[in-house]
Order: sequence, then C-alpha cells, then structure tokens
Amino acid sequence: MKTILVINAGSSSLKYQLIDIESEAVLAKGLCERIGIDGKLTYKPTDGEKFSKEAPMPTHQEAIELVLGVLTDEKIGVIKNMEDVAAVGHRVLHGGPNFTASALVTDECIAAIEEVIPLGPLHNPANLMGINACRKAMPNTPQVAVFDTAWGMSMEQKTFQYALPYEVYEKYSVRRYGFHGTSHMFVTGEAIKRLGREGDPDVKVITCHLGNGSSVSCSKGGKCVDTSMGLTPLEGLPMGTRCGSIDPAIVPFLMDKMNLSIKEMDTLMNKKSGMLGISGVSSDFRDLWAAKEAGNERAALALDMFAQGVKRYIGSYAAELNGVDCIVFTAGVGENDQAMRGLIMENMEYLGIDFDFEKNLAAPKGEEIVLSKPGSKVKVMVLPTNEELAIARDTAAIAL
Repeated sequence: MKTILVINAGSSSLKYQLIDIESEAVLAKGLCERIGIDGKLTYKPTDGEKFSKEAPMPTHQEAIELVLGVLTDEKIGVIKNMEDVAAVGHRVLHGGPNFTASALVTDECIAAIEEVIPLGPLHNPANLMGINACRKAMPNTPQVAVFDTAWGMSMEQKTFQYALPYEVYEKYSVRRYGFHGTSHMFVTGEAIKRLGREGDPDVKVITCHLGNGSSVSCSKGGKCVDTSMGLTPLEGLPMGTRCGSIDPAIVPFLMDKMNLSIKEMDTLMNKKSGMLGISGVSSDFRDLWAAKEAGNERAALALDMFAQGVKRYIGSYAAELNGVDCIVFTAGVGENDQAMRGLIMENMEYLGIDFDFEKNLAAPKGEEIVLSKPGSKVKVMVLPTNEELAIARDTAAIAL
C-alpha cells in the first residue's frame, strides 16, 4: 500500500489527510489547531472512532510529529511506520510567476516560495512552516508543493495582464493569478471524465466554486482559459465578506471620506463587505435565505447580487470560449444550496441549457448529480470538490 500524506498548514493550524493513492481511499484525517498557544489534535481513522487530545504544540514541528505519532500508533494508527508514507503533498497558496505546475520540494523551490511571500503574506509563510516541519521529521520522504495559483498559469497574457504600466508587471509580478485552482482543476478533470471526452482539446467547461470564498473559472481541453480571482482572492464575485470587483477609484474615495488607513481599507474590503456588508445579517448563505424568508430586503438583495455575479461570469466565459459543453457547481454553496443554483440558472436558455428546476430543488445536498435535462445542449452538474485528492494525485505523479 502506497500512501500520500496531504498537509494544509495555516498560521496556527495544520489539516491533514492520509490517502491510499492506489485506491484513492482516505485512511485517516484530522486537524492540529491552536499551534503556538496550547495545542489540540483531532484524529479520525475512516474505519474508527474520532480521537482528540490536548498537547503542547509550540510550533508546526511538534504538530507534525504528533500527527505521525497517531498515524503509526499501535492501537489507533492506520499504518505500521513512517516508511509507509511514500510522499507528502503540501497545499501552497501562491507560486507567483515561477510555478506553472506542482513541484518537488527542494531548497530552490523553498527559496522561490519565500520570494513571493509579498503576494501571499498570510498563507505562504504558514505553508512553508508545514513544509519545513515535514522535511525535518521525514528527511528521506519526498515532498511536493501543490500551488493554488498553478491552474491559472495557462491563461494567455491578454487575459492575465492588467492594464497598468507594463513595468508594474515586470517589476512586481502584478497580474491575474486566480485561486481555488486545485478545486477548479479537480472538478474540471472529473467533469471531462463524465462527458467521456478525456484528451479532447476542444471540450469547454465552466466551473463555479461557490462558498464563503467564491470563484468561477473556464477551461478548454482541461487547461484554464480564464478565472475570476486576480492578484489576490479579492477580485471577482462578491463573497461572504469580500467585496469582489469594484471600481478601483472607490478605494481612495472611501479612504478620504472615512479617514481610513491602508490596513483599515483592506479590512473593509476583505472582512466587512460582500454578503455580510450588503445584508447586515451574515456571511452565511443559510442565514441569508432565512432572513429573506422573514422579509429582509437587504438579505434578498445580497443573494440576488451573488446570483447575478455568477451568471455574469458564466455568460462572459461562454463568449470567451465560443460556447460551453458543461457547467459545474462545486464547494459549500455550489454543492448544497439548491435555491442559489436555481437562481443562477434562471433565463440561461440562450446558451442551450435546459435546466431541470424541479430535480434541482429535490437534489440531495453534497452529492454528485446531473441537473440538466437529457436533451440539454449544455450539461449542468454538481460535482463535490476534493482538493486533498487532487493534491495526492499530483504528489504521486511527481514523487513516485
């Protein structure tokens, strides 16, 4: 049995999954949280009971050692020893312009990730903590960095370039990168399989990763053509607390009117806007639907704005691709919110979509399902995302 350990390290947390890469089954998963504070480990074997304990985790090093300890524990572990871990795959948020695909972790790779920390100041340092901790704990086990931005690196320059002075791009690597790339890559590949068009360079897919953070992407032949997020995850759709794309002149205007610092303006756009800012109720779509049912007009407005934003991207990407074969809904809202899917799919017949609204409303949450009618020119489906499996697949392809 060959297993891949998938690591997603945050500044004070470390999520993990152990995956049997041959069967693609999850053997165990869990979370280390409150790293640097007091520390708590959660561990759940797929065929066993959930286990948790509080333990000191001054750094990510202690966290990963605790993870390896429970995975190999005689009573609750799922592998005999650390040698059973064939490779480790790490989620890394930002690869900057240097990485167009996942990469084997080397000293040069780490230096390149460090170089683009200004583009991912919150995530990249934490991702590096996870990588360095695993390298120290498992020095003979290959490590692979899987970049969230790699998916968007196949965009043409006319698409990723901002109309700023060209030297801004040359000196500071300011361009559209896109995020949720691992999710878009996974569901695009799965959709192409469902269509029976693997290897077809002309297959056109639009993927809607909708959740508290949301993005829409489009691809041709399995390669990203465009994506809604940009230099940062702030661009694109209005989200849970992010404003999405706005007139850039709003930024200096509000900074002047509200006497805001750069940091305060950044907080307003990232933490106080979006669904929360419009509704004044919540960033959670379930709360918004409940508020709308109770007659809250601002909650209804927020939901309408979100649906229109997704609809706008689907339409523009269909134009960019010169048609579309498949539209995929994924992530928390995409997989579970039947009402939002229905709102987005209203008045989309011009694309050749024959959407089954009744089937959509009755659809089970979080399960794969086709929601277009059999004669529909465009297939519409829900595909649950699995970023951990995507990371494991890339890791195995590179390291094994």
